[in-house]
Amino acid sequence: MRNYFIIALLVFPGVFSCINTKRATYFNKIKDSVTYDSLQIPEHFIKPNDLLSINISSANPEAAKIFNQPNQSEIRSTTPTGDIVEPAGYLVNKNGSIQFLILGTIKAEGLTTHQLQEHIRNALLSRKLLLDPVVKVRFLNFKVTVLGEVARPTVITVPNEKITLLEALGLAGDITIFGKRSNVLVIREEAGKKVTKRINLNSYDLFKSPYYYLKSNDIVYIEPNKARIAGGTRFYQLLPTIISSFSVIIIVIDRLGN
Repeated sequence: MRNYFIIALLVFPGVFSCINTKRATYFNKIKDSVTYDSLQIPEHFIKPNDLLSINISSANPEAAKIFNQPNQSEIRSTTPTGDIVEPAGYLVNKNGSIQFLILGTIKAEGLTTHQLQEHIRNALLSRKLLLDPVVKVRFLNFKVTVLGEVARPTVITVPNEKITLLEALGLAGDITIFGKRSNVLVIREEAGKKVTKRINLNSYDLFKSPYYYLKSNDIVYIEPNKARIAGGTRFYQLLPTIISSFSVIIIVIDRLGN
């Protein structure tokens, strides 16, 4: 009887594969005291369906007040996880333009937020609508999505329009021990096409990659390793064997009892 339990103790731990610790850590191939040049933060260009916040101020607040009326009201939608409120702002239409009060149609597609700021400011000055106006433009729909083997798959809204791949993973609760750190997939839309890039988080090449800083609507996918895939099916594969083993043990116990 005792022998059966000894065998069980020796066999069952082997059912579960061990995970290489090097594959479960970041940057294990990066040497100490190495300096990497900082990457330039990428510029983000306005596209159709972007939602923009445009705020205008001047020495005369009352005169500027009329220009701070968004062309899209706050939108509230209900999902299984609760209500989602989309902020009010200027929606870039399919032609790449926004409708701005008094100034009319303004072409925004292809511009950075800074370029759009200067365009609106110059238009206000040339038409003598405001004295020394200050224009602030930012994205309201700058977001990235993190899926796969992370603690909390999520959509991350980025208010300052700057987020790195590592920051996104941190906000998603980090990669689980079952995620492939050497094969992180980033999906990005450029010039109307989907572009994919594989990133190795164990390599210093990450710090030189144009994918180190994420762009709006990027999707980050963490692929499960073999241990996760095997673990999901191993129990069902071994279930007949486990049942047979316990049946034998029960029969033996029953016979010893007699």
